[in-house]
Amino acid sequence: MSRNCWFLAAALAALLGVSTSALADTGKKAPKKEESSFGLLKSPSAEEARAQAEKWLKETAKKSDAATQEKFKAIWASDRALVDKVADTLALGNADAAKLLVEVRNPESAAPLAVPSLLKDTKVPAFFRANLGLAYAKALTLRRVYEEALETFAAVKVEDVVDPSSFLFHKAVCEHALMLKENADGSIDRLLVDATDAPERYRMVAALMHFDMVTWQEKDLGWIARKMDNIQRRLDLKRGGKQTQTIQKEVLVRLDEMIKEIENKKKCDGSCPNDGSCPSGGEGKQDAPGTQPQSSSPQNDTKGGTTKGSGDVDKKKVEELAAVWGVLPEKERTRMLAELTRGMPSKDRATIEAYFKELQKKAIK
Repeated sequence: MSRNCWFLAAALAALLGVSTSALADTGKKAPKKEESSFGLLKSPSAEEARAQAEKWLKETAKKSDAATQEKFKAIWASDRALVDKVADTLALGNADAAKLLVEVRNPESAAPLAVPSLLKDTKVPAFFRANLGLAYAKALTLRRVYEEALETFAAVKVEDVVDPSSFLFHKAVCEHALMLKENADGSIDRLLVDATDAPERYRMVAALMHFDMVTWQEKDLGWIARKMDNIQRRLDLKRGGKQTQTIQKEVLVRLDEMIKEIENKKKCDGSCPNDGSCPSGGEGKQDAPGTQPQSSSPQNDTKGGTTKGSGDVDKKKVEELAAVWGVLPEKERTRMLAELTRGMPSKDRATIEAYFKELQKKAIK
């Protein structure tokens, strides 16, 4: 079974609620991978993780007093996720770790612009750095701060964390959101194939992300919608700088290209020779001397300034309408869109309408 076939089978198994171990029972072995072997990434039991955390707290952090131990017991008596229990133990024994977690978990705090040096310091124990990094990156992912979350994931190893499936799942979420398709597929692959004890909710969402990416096409309306969502996310994070402006330009350039494609098709609509320069209508009919040739198709109504005499789409009008689309009343949006797309072939009209529907979705959020 090829690597791609195995990945597809694992993804289908996640969607159908079938464990990958059941697939392994078919007698066909998964191919060897460069990153790891099948089933290598497995979380320790809660008891093992607690023992590791307690050992670090007593021996490395030197926190063995009664008050600290009571707080430690309270942390592990809670029903929080394993990674959060370990992270809270690290915060209990290290003031810098505690400060980082308080800041990153606070939705009102400013999103960080760089990975903290503590998470890059290779001199600190791997158990401390990796699990603090996982908790930090997970919190950033939940806040949609995907760029710094990915940088944090890159700074630590999945093999060093107590919850590899959480590491791979949240990493894949970031990569999917940032349209890093190949990277996301790699993380999903490892989650579905390697992390055999991954929760079904992780496996299900990961499989759905994979099948979503299968439908992606370069620079179509879906591509524009994903780019626009990323722009809105960055603006919500108060990151309207150069990188956001670059993404905005990409969207505008592609939109301009799509409008030009519509214009070129509209000039001829597949029935006129000479690149849309149509001769007079009527077979065998000649124009009178000194007169301009008449198009076989009537000129579109130009009332309202939504089209030019040549039948071109008014790009300036599109940009102006897009800028205020979210605040226009529904009745006004319908009227304006009808004027803008008047006379267009159905396929081209659908393209423009789909674009403005995406704008409306963003405005509602």
